[in-house]
Amino acid sequence: MTAHATRPAQESPRRTIGLDALGLAPERAVHWNLVPAALYEHAARRGEGVIADGGAFCAVTSPHTGRSPSDKFIVRDSASEGDVWWGRVNQPMSAEHFERLHGDVVRHLNGQELFVRDVFAGADTNSRTAIRFVTPNAWHALFVYNMFLRPTASDLAAFAPAWQVLHAPEMHADPATHGTNSATFIVISFAQRTILIGGTRYAGELKKSIFSILNYLLPKRGVLSMHCSANVGEAGDVALFFGLSGTGKTTLSADPERALIGDDEHGWSDYGVFNFEGGCYAKVIRLSREGEPEIYATTRMFGTVLENVVVDPETRAIDLESAAVTENTRASYPIHFIPNHVPGGMAGHPSHIVFLTCDAYGIMPPIARLSPAQAMYHFLSGYTAKVAGTERGVTEPKATFSACFGAPFLPLHPNAYAALLGEKIGRHGVQCWLVNTGWTGGPYGVGQRVRLGLTRAMVRTALAGRLDRIPTAAESVFGLEVPLQVPGVPEDLLLPRGTWRDPAAYDAQAAKLAQLFRQNFEQFQDQIHAAVRDAGPR
Repeated sequence: MTAHATRPAQESPRRTIGLDALGLAPERAVHWNLVPAALYEHAARRGEGVIADGGAFCAVTSPHTGRSPSDKFIVRDSASEGDVWWGRVNQPMSAEHFERLHGDVVRHLNGQELFVRDVFAGADTNSRTAIRFVTPNAWHALFVYNMFLRPTASDLAAFAPAWQVLHAPEMHADPATHGTNSATFIVISFAQRTILIGGTRYAGELKKSIFSILNYLLPKRGVLSMHCSANVGEAGDVALFFGLSGTGKTTLSADPERALIGDDEHGWSDYGVFNFEGGCYAKVIRLSREGEPEIYATTRMFGTVLENVVVDPETRAIDLESAAVTENTRASYPIHFIPNHVPGGMAGHPSHIVFLTCDAYGIMPPIARLSPAQAMYHFLSGYTAKVAGTERGVTEPKATFSACFGAPFLPLHPNAYAALLGEKIGRHGVQCWLVNTGWTGGPYGVGQRVRLGLTRAMVRTALAGRLDRIPTAAESVFGLEVPLQVPGVPEDLLLPRGTWRDPAAYDAQAAKLAQLFRQNFEQFQDQIHAAVRDAGPR
């Protein structure tokens, strides 16, 4: 053997037998918990993508370049019947259909070369969940390695998965046989502690399926699960940033002046805030070195997975400006690729909560202080705009309401999360803010999007407590408390009505948005305190 050669990989009979618990009897090679370099080799051998200049691995997931929410199901059985918020978000699947689908997924995977990845979800050992992923693609195994918490060698020696994910991206379901809506499926069985994913290569489904099960399990233990990013200042002050994809959670939390706890999913227990994940999944369309240097740097690192990013076939240079595949281009990387991160993924209780909205109507102020009742109202409303490409069929920003800023991932009724949040805000005296990262001076297509540098300045000032004594004015639509001065921000930007050329046009648009808020909130009217009901538009 030459000095630079490596030993042939040996499959572990004990581990292969361990797949019996998942119903699998693999006929081909099974690769267990490979390091990134080995996963690169397998992915390249299998033609799963290309290695770009700088070292990132690039994969294309067409035709699915975003989540498929209409293809997500929860098995209706004794374990879930009385708890799940059934409806458009959580569509029921019968146990019989699940068994048929599970059997066909197992048969499909048995004929594939397989990559197994064992991980944890939840940095707090009191709440973490052990999960086993089985996938036929090396690059998807690398994605899972990046995104979740990586067990130590001793952890792996005694690893006992509480949940399993069977990933069959090339298998297509038959709606008549399997009870699905299409060939694509994301199915959760709480009774079997199993997730089935197929008919889509989009890696975000792997990540969000785990978030969905944690949103079911943790609130039952008194732990609030949250679709938010989190960071912490030098004084130990923790800030949470709620918002849907594309509103700025990742960008605003990756602040060189503060340490990153995590960019997307967290729990809030009696001990403080903790990350569910061990990595980040950032949108990178039109990412710039100047605006987001920490995230930009990860796109040139070995180990990063770039999803649907255009790569020059000759030079292997990546083009972050191009949306030729999708607007929803992504980078998946371990959190330690961000220099200023919290290694343990845990911190204390929050001092500030920021609700991020990408307002396509141009009505919401760029920053406003919220009373506790207003915070609950806007948390339940979850107003934002779906940004192009995040979901299939969405080609431009579209105003939407998503309860708790994460309705697609909530198996329980939103009130379960709102009640926990309200209790924790009151107990820990948290100051809440609403920040609009969307449009000003007019709606989408007329006005301009608020510049990132200005949003950063406003958020940093708020988190530092420098807005506490600044004079405020109540804007006319929602009664939000808007600071009249923010260092480094033009004063005429702060009150949105004054940014429109035609005040009457603003008033008409504001009335339209206010009515949308009222209509959406009718679903919560009879289940909340009167003060929260009254905290909406005037």
